[in-house]
Amino acid sequence: MILVIGGYASGKRTYVKEAYGYTDSDLADGILNDRPVVYNAQNLLSDNPTGTDVLISKLLEKEIVICNEMGSGIIPLSKQDRVAGKAAGGLCFLLEKEPRRVIGSGCALPAFLRGWSLKSF
Repeated sequence: MILVIGGYASGKRTYVKEAYGYTDSDLADGILNDRPVVYNAQNLLSDNPTGTDVLISKLLEKEIVICNEMGSGIIPLSKQDRVAGKAAGGLCFLLEKEPRRVIGSGCALPAFLRGWSLKSF
């Protein structure tokens, strides 16, 4: 599994589609189904922010998981949104322990955080 993280609208989805050849039909937007890529993984926690343990095993089966980085933005006003943001950060923390690659995205530029060497290119 490859984890791609970054701020809202930072080019994560575009990068995955261009670099790995996926199309919109390959991306599941905030849901778990049989598609190989989960986009907006943070939305999986909106109804149950404490359900990260259940999601981890399912997300690790995916080829790519794309999640918004929630810790560098504006602090939400509502408690529910703050709890969901904290849960999304925890989800990324748990997911980044397992993947073979972690990619950060900012301004549509990938930052290779784990699993890359000169031999990878």
